[in-house]
Amino acid sequence: MLLEGFSSLMSLLYLAMLAIAVVAFVIAMTAREDAYRAADKQTKTFWLIILGVTIAVNLLVPMLFLQLAGLVASIVFMVDVRPALRQVSGGRRGGSSSDGPYGPYNGGR
Repeated sequence: MLLEGFSSLMSLLYLAMLAIAVVAFVIAMTAREDAYRAADKQTKTFWLIILGVTIAVNLLVPMLFLQLAGLVASIVFMVDVRPALRQVSGGRRGGSSSDGPYGPYNGGR
């Protein structure tokens, strides 16, 4: 009974690692190539290869060490590269140039 619970927990962990890698891959695929250069990060091709290999390892190779290495690569992309790409690409959707962090600036009116 205890082993069944541990097995289902590990299955959820593997599924979560795969989901993070897929989300990172989709984000890397949709970003523009010149945004990577402007953000001074590795190239788009580099990140697509790394994240694609991560997805393949998660699906095909049941080695926890390789899956954890892929998780680290996915996390690095999500917390370092993605914010830099959003900043370079003007990641905020909507709003105007007079918007501050707490909403629009109305000139003291």
